[in-house]
Amino acid sequence: MKGIERFGLPKPGATPAAQAVAADGWLFVAGQVPRDANGNIVYGDITVQARQTLDNLVSRLSMAGYTTKDVVRVTVYLDDTRDFAAFNAVYREYFSAEDAPARVCVQAHMVVDIKVEVDCIAWKAA
Repeated sequence: MKGIERFGLPKPGATPAAQAVAADGWLFVAGQVPRDANGNIVYGDITVQARQTLDNLVSRLSMAGYTTKDVVRVTVYLDDTRDFAAFNAVYREYFSAEDAPARVCVQAHMVVDIKVEVDCIAWKAA
């Protein structure tokens, strides 16, 4: 692939940010949060919110033709670092030890009332 390709463009009037952008084999997936297909926040404990967030991340990867095996870096933002172990338990369902990407996890105060946000960078030969 040459050039830039955008996936999940915003609806008119929304924040001007694509859900994912591909460029020469690289895919940059925007921060995913626990929202359902209608855009509503999925409330619940960190396990519920982590699963929805990671499902959204996988969906964004898929729309661009990538999988979790193509992911080279993940950034996890947790509202409460005490959720670290519970988040990791869910994370292991999506990323295997054999295909583990590099990862950063930071505590972040969220703009909306959620517990987690995850973004990633993926790559595959163009």
